[in-house]
Amino acid sequence: MLIANATLVDGRQRDVRVAGERIAAVERRLSAGADETTIDATGKLLLPGMIDAHVHFREPGFPEKETWASGSRAAAAGGVTTVVDQPNTQPPTVDGETFDEKATCTTDSVVDFGINGGVTPDWQPDELLDRPLFALGEVFLADSTGEMGIDADLFADAVTAATERGVPVTVHAEDATRFDASTRDRDDADAWSAFRTPEAERAAVERACEVGRDTGAQLHIAHASTPEGIDAADSMEMTCEVTPHHLLLSREDYDDLGTHGRMNPPLRSEERREGVYERVADGTVDLIATDHAPHTREEKDAGIWDAPSGVPGVETALPLLLAEARAGRLDYERVRDLTAANPAAVFDLPQKGRVEAGKDADLVLVDPDATRDIRGEELATDCGWTPFDGFEGVFPEWTMVRGETVYERTDGEERFGAAIGENVRSRE
Repeated sequence: MLIANATLVDGRQRDVRVAGERIAAVERRLSAGADETTIDATGKLLLPGMIDAHVHFREPGFPEKETWASGSRAAAAGGVTTVVDQPNTQPPTVDGETFDEKATCTTDSVVDFGINGGVTPDWQPDELLDRPLFALGEVFLADSTGEMGIDADLFADAVTAATERGVPVTVHAEDATRFDASTRDRDDADAWSAFRTPEAERAAVERACEVGRDTGAQLHIAHASTPEGIDAADSMEMTCEVTPHHLLLSREDYDDLGTHGRMNPPLRSEERREGVYERVADGTVDLIATDHAPHTREEKDAGIWDAPSGVPGVETALPLLLAEARAGRLDYERVRDLTAANPAAVFDLPQKGRVEAGKDADLVLVDPDATRDIRGEELATDCGWTPFDGFEGVFPEWTMVRGETVYERTDGEERFGAAIGENVRSRE
């Protein structure tokens, strides 16, 4: 296949040849072969597929929320070509048997994937770390969905075990001793943000990074939601990610979102959101990951202390960031780095993350001037809602995984490809 006249994120116009699973050439001009399919990409932006290092596809255990089939289709529709699933399913992914059980669910994935392992008091590190694990984590320093919060001693032991095997560690950093119990008599949605305080994140990030430094671990902070948490990770030379909801939403949005805006860590003040955005734009933040955590509408319609935490996001992350770039608030190269190049570098995926000869042909084609409103009922995720309803997004015309088109939108009609996803650690 020849993709002709494509614009790359740095503004260069290039022809890109795909042969088999790889990008064969990226040149100013390439001549099409006699039987070669040619796509005219004039005026279109060609990006590397997003690597979403933080999703919750809910299988096994909760297929009514999301399956690997629906979640991976949502990923493809949003330009995500690799996802990393977290361990707080049912059963949690904490030993060899549960890893293997989750691996059977991934046969429905249309995108490539990684499987993370979790830590509980009864985890089996020898079995788990012997599997083709993407990373250990997210390791929960406070309870979230799945109630997998662990104490400081077990955390240190887990980090040591992973480091001895060369496995990176991803941390959900909140310190439950810093939560504000005085908010528990409130029933408004903002009570959740008041309860899980910014200080709880900063303290946990500092503690986690100290353990990482002392053990020589490759430590990564998941879904940093405050400038203080980001700066703490940066000062300790650990990597971190930010979610689209912490980038674009704040406590001021609770009037519209209600309990659908409950997540862990919670939404922060508008001032802190702006501080997070500044650090995303200036390069302090390493990557964007969605923490895609779907729940049904019925579950989210409960009171603030009963509704489950989490929001969907895998389908809307890249479109939202491209809309931000279109508006001039980010540049396209920064979007590429946040979503593809940096995740590939942080998690050692040398075949992914860039439009370069020899890399996997994980590609996304968009018209940067074609926006559409995001509507929950139109998304591929099974949960059928989004906290970004009404936001503008720049969505893919097509998404390719290792040379195979897994998503295509033509005249408003969507088509998904076959389930070709592979475990990226098994391909090493």
